[in-house]
Amino acid sequence: MRPAILRTEGLAVKRGGHEVLNLPALSVTNGEFLSLIGPNGTGKSTLLLAMACLVKPFRGQMFFHDREIRNNQSVIDYRRHIAMVFQEPLLFDTTVYDNVASGLKIRGVVKKERQPIVEACLERFGIRHLADRSACKLSGGEAQRTSLARAFATRPEIIFLDEPFSALDPPTREGLMADLDSILKETKTTALMATHDQAEALRLSDRIAVMNEGRIVQIGCASEVMNHPLNEFVASFVGVETILKGTVTEYHRGMIVINVAGQEIEAVGDVLPDVGVTCCIRPEHITLTRETAGRVTSARNTIPGTITSIQNTGLLYKVHLNCGFELVAYITSSSLEELALNVGDCIVAIFKATAVHVIRTHSQVFSSDSGNPREFT
Repeated sequence: MRPAILRTEGLAVKRGGHEVLNLPALSVTNGEFLSLIGPNGTGKSTLLLAMACLVKPFRGQMFFHDREIRNNQSVIDYRRHIAMVFQEPLLFDTTVYDNVASGLKIRGVVKKERQPIVEACLERFGIRHLADRSACKLSGGEAQRTSLARAFATRPEIIFLDEPFSALDPPTREGLMADLDSILKETKTTALMATHDQAEALRLSDRIAVMNEGRIVQIGCASEVMNHPLNEFVASFVGVETILKGTVTEYHRGMIVINVAGQEIEAVGDVLPDVGVTCCIRPEHITLTRETAGRVTSARNTIPGTITSIQNTGLLYKVHLNCGFELVAYITSSSLEELALNVGDCIVAIFKATAVHVIRTHSQVFSSDSGNPREFT
């Protein structure tokens, strides 16, 4: 495992007398990309600002390379190793070149030494041709590229990114994300990003942390968080459209049968009968069909239902079914056409036992309020 470059213990922040961040422990490894996701106002930006020493916590410790950041001098030393990029580029009213060079000037790097660094960053972010242009005359994408180039010019060990792509149009956003991903891998810079866009987090991250009410409620690799949410909040936030309450009726060698509104759903799990559970099923894991007779499938669940609505989401169609409970599936436009689906049609939903993520209804959720808080590493 890579060593930790930055870690916190018991970090808490108050604003207006109210606690807005409570983090028992967090460890960020050298060279990783960690994304913070969650609803607006849940503490993502506050956590970034606290870890960048731009907001002072009222409690807690922070360690950079295992050295505690505890006084003004250690804060100044630490800030020389980090950079931050905000949603708004916050550029100086001067040329693109001078903006990119500004951090180096502040650090006292002489012109002869900073020139090749600035030119390399301009080239790397595709804005060399804008070097002499006023920052006031840049498009949103150009301005954010300038902001990123300015941040990387100081060769930070850690870069903090606060909603850096949210104000950009989709093509510009995708191009900038691709460039950032490439540069981070090339420089092996550690990155922490706050975003409400799951696609951004999935595109860039080694790990994702889901935040709610100032706390990290789950952290892990993207596939773990997306497919194995810890609780209903995480499940709903990461795009699980079907969340069902049920009771286990059978258990045999790692397979369970769950009664949900009179229907039986088979799933993988180690839960004894009579225990209440929550079933989470992602819409992309459900297949719809008109007929099951003669169909060969390894899926254990075939649930009949009636279509209650069909919504065009752009690339896919979202189909809502009434199966005695609500089930949501995504299908392509070609599948919709081939099956000739309409509201009111009877249809069969098929999904594997492995597609059902099971959460014990009364399972413990780790938090700072528990007697033995778990460290996020």
